[in-house]
Amino acid sequence: TMVVGTGLITLRLQDCRSLKGKRKVVKSMINRLRNNFNASVAEVGSNDIYQKAEIGLSLVGNDAALINSKIDKLFNMAEDMGLAEIVDTEMEIIHL
Repeated sequence: TMVVGTGLITLRLQDCRSLKGKRKVVKSMINRLRNNFNASVAEVGSNDIYQKAEIGLSLVGNDAALINSKIDKLFNMAEDMGLAEIVDTEMEIIHL
């Protein structure tokens, strides 16, 4: 069976004063997560708010436990980067 894991990371960027500054932080985080996990990662919400960002991600595989573990690691890496405060994370595992 195919397993799709989705995640949503909500960030607070307290020091951001412009969309340009926000873009720099968000782009850096997205690129590092993509490169380390071979995941689909994109900014998916709060596009016009300087101090808030929402990053969506997804992984596909055939082992739900592995997908779950990888998404946990993605969340941890986003936190460890220290680029922004993570205020919320959501995960969903879908079996198709």
